[in-house]
Amino acid sequence: MKLAVVGGGSTYTPELIDGFARLRDTLPISELVLIDPATDRLDLVGGLARRIFAKQGHPGKIVTTSDLDAGVEGADAVLLQLRVGGQAARQQDETWPLECGCVGQETTGAGGLAKALRTVPVVLDIAERVRRTNPDAWIIDFTNPVGIVTRALLQAGHKAVGLCNVAIGLQRKFAALLQVTPAEVHLDHVGLNHLTWELGVRLGGPQGDNVLPKLLAEHGDAIADDLRLPRQVLDRLGVVPSYYLRYFYAHDEVVREMGTKPSRAAEVAAMERELLAMYGDPALDEKPELLTKRGGAFYSEAAVDLAASLLGGERGGSEGPSGKGGGGRRAGGSPVQVVNTYNNGTLPFLADDAVIEVPARVDGTGAVPLPVPELDPLYAGLIAHVTAYEDLALEAALRGGRDRVFRALLAHPLVGQYDYADGLTDRLIKHNREHLAWA
Repeated sequence: MKLAVVGGGSTYTPELIDGFARLRDTLPISELVLIDPATDRLDLVGGLARRIFAKQGHPGKIVTTSDLDAGVEGADAVLLQLRVGGQAARQQDETWPLECGCVGQETTGAGGLAKALRTVPVVLDIAERVRRTNPDAWIIDFTNPVGIVTRALLQAGHKAVGLCNVAIGLQRKFAALLQVTPAEVHLDHVGLNHLTWELGVRLGGPQGDNVLPKLLAEHGDAIADDLRLPRQVLDRLGVVPSYYLRYFYAHDEVVREMGTKPSRAAEVAAMERELLAMYGDPALDEKPELLTKRGGAFYSEAAVDLAASLLGGERGGSEGPSGKGGGGRRAGGSPVQVVNTYNNGTLPFLADDAVIEVPARVDGTGAVPLPVPELDPLYAGLIAHVTAYEDLALEAALRGGRDRVFRALLAHPLVGQYDYADGLTDRLIKHNREHLAWA
């Protein structure tokens, strides 16, 4: 089995490598290709990746290349984890929206739109090149904003599924609080990427007992602290929102905080410099502890599970498109996983081609959302509102133009006023002109 990682020079990658090494029985990889135009970073990450595989006794071969077409040729799955413009662009996304009194964040609000405009055309070009080289390959998208990027891929006819680590992170946290294994915890996880709520926490499977009231009663303070929301908010809602909901539920408070401390982008950039120095140490043969502060916790486990399910074949399995089959062994992931995929009637108030983030049954044919609980208007209304923004954001990313950018910003609930939208449009174009062909 051959996998390719576009953005393989990311400092995230050793987390992914560690998961591939530990879970090799779930996802038997014979060849892993790390692809990145930044060859200096790629050399450092690739060297550490090979040492991790060697230490853990993984027999697979790791190849590094800056040649996308060669790297994805024959791949059974291609993972996308790229950042167009790098941390410098992220720094801009997190700062110029503050000038208009709006949240500066790389996946939502004006900064999230900027990232979508930079990213969608690049990802679609990559996907077309993958399709020309290997039309049967699955594309797993971890590139933010995952919902918009995944929808662009699906609308263009690609075999794609979007992935985020929020759900698996909460699953692991709840399992620890309940003192059970993660496999016993099923989440009623509903919404859009970075706009989700846990409506239930069930033991034993989708139909298991809902222990969310017990969790909130016994561990509400700890959960609220992690989310940086008041405990009373969780008690009044009776659900657990993702930490991204703080941008909506405490917008003005967040904006004030952002104006008094360095951006997350600046913190991450400093961390990346330290990590890359560590990766260059030939004695290092495991992911360093510092990587846990970088973000992306449990990304590797979620990615392995998703790739294994997609490559395990249709309801019982077949070899992937490379025909290698991992040396005679077939991949096998969990049948139910939280992913980003087409709505297809799951949330009746959204169009079928909206991309939602919910538990889905995943196999060699793709992802099929499971039924979800009926949504309170408090959540359904915000989901519908942000979906309308995502419709306009994707149109702006595909077709360009100042008016389309303005419309998307005006539609976003974190903007929503014409003077803010006008000022943010000018700033977005100014700071991203080199990445926008139409500008």
